[in-house]
Amino acid sequence: MSLPSFLAQSLNGLQYGLLLFLISSGLTLIFGVLGVINLAHGSLYMVGAYVAFVVARATGSLWLALPVAVLSGIVLGSLLERFLFRFFYKREHLDQVLLTFALILLFEEGRSLSVGNDFYSVPIPQALNFSIPIVEGFSYAAYRFVVIGVCLALAAALFLWIERSKMGAIIRAAAEKPEMVDALGIDPRRVHLTVFAVGTALALTAGALNAPLSSVYPNMGDNLLIISFVVVVIGGLGSVTGAFWSALLIGMIDTMGKAYAPAVAGLAIYVLMAGVLLWRPSGLFGQRA
Repeated sequence: MSLPSFLAQSLNGLQYGLLLFLISSGLTLIFGVLGVINLAHGSLYMVGAYVAFVVARATGSLWLALPVAVLSGIVLGSLLERFLFRFFYKREHLDQVLLTFALILLFEEGRSLSVGNDFYSVPIPQALNFSIPIVEGFSYAAYRFVVIGVCLALAAALFLWIERSKMGAIIRAAAEKPEMVDALGIDPRRVHLTVFAVGTALALTAGALNAPLSSVYPNMGDNLLIISFVVVVIGGLGSVTGAFWSALLIGMIDTMGKAYAPAVAGLAIYVLMAGVLLWRPSGLFGQRA
C-alpha cells in the first residue's frame, strides 16, 4: 500500500461518505419524523443529476445548476408532501411502499420521455478542471475538493438548523416524541412540509454535485438508496448526527474495501449493520427504547 494510493482512497472515501450523508440525512429526517418509508428517495437523487445535466447543457454552467437543483428539490418536495404523502402518514407501511414504488416508475418514465435512456456526462467547470498536488506522485482533482467543501458546509448548516433553531427543536421533538408537537399546539402540517422539502432538496443537491463525477444514467439512484438505508439504520432513526458519522464510516469502509479487499468489500457494510443491530438496535446515535 503506497502513500499516494492510500491518500487517494481516503479522500475518495471522504467524498463518497459526505455525498451519502446528503442523501441519507434527508432520508432519516423523513423516516424519523414522518414515519414514511420513501423508496423513491434514490429517484430524487437521480432527478438532481438530470437537473444538473439539463441546466449545464442549456447554459454551460454547472454553478447555475446547483441552485436550480436546490430550488427544484424544495418545490418538488413540497408538492409531493402536500398532494401525496400527507394522505399516507397514518396508513400501513405497505401502502407507503406501494406509493413510493409507483413514484419510482413515474420518475423513470418521466426521465425516459424527457431525455431518453442514454448515458450522459456533465463537464466539470473549466475553472476547476485541474488537480492539486498533495504529495510527490499524487494530485487530487480540484472539483472533488469543492464537492467535499460544499458537503461539509451543507452538513454544518443542517446541523446548526436542527440543533440551534426553533424549527430544528420542533423537528427533533417530532422525531423523538411526536405527541409533544401536538401537546404544544404546533401545526404538524408545517413541520411535515418543511422536513419533506428539505430532505428532497438535499437528495437533489447530492445528485447535482456528483453528476460530473459519475455521469448521468437511468436508475442511478438505486444502489445509493440501499446504502442510504444502511446509513440510517447504523446511525439511528431520525438522527442527523448519526447519519453524518455513519455515512463517513460506510464511505471509508466501502472505498477502502473495494481498493484493498474487493472479495469482501460488498459484504463489509452489511456485516457492520448486522453487528450494530445486534449490539444497539436503535442505532449508534438513536434513542434507546
